[in-house]
Amino acid sequence: MAWHRQNAASQRLETIPGAGIITATALVASVPDPAVFKSGRQFAAYQGLVPRQNSSGGKDRLGHISKMGNGYLRRLLVVGATSVTQRAPTTDTRSGAWVRSLLECKPTRLVTVAIANKTARTAWALLAKGEDYKAVPAI
Repeated sequence: MAWHRQNAASQRLETIPGAGIITATALVASVPDPAVFKSGRQFAAYQGLVPRQNSSGGKDRLGHISKMGNGYLRRLLVVGATSVTQRAPTTDTRSGAWVRSLLECKPTRLVTVAIANKTARTAWALLAKGEDYKAVPAI
């Protein structure tokens, strides 16, 4: 807790929905330099939160998530995303509406992993650019 209070990057990551103190400190501690990754997608792939690709001949075949990378971080991101999924019916932001629309047509666990992927990408952007998280209000 003392390290979290002294680290600005960890405090910025804590403001992301679904990322608490433990997730924020674990991400900052395990990713010392976010410039190693070209994009948020590459960072999410490093965490194992993107579908495994078995594509050939111009036909895209996406499978289950790859589960490569740090299992502890992936678990923290998925648990945080589960919390966001459960709070989605009462959230009045644009991301809450996005989650509700996904839950109408997709299984809950699939939506949870999609939110974890989005959280990882957002975390990379905040670490790489040094900006604060801005929630977009509902229209």
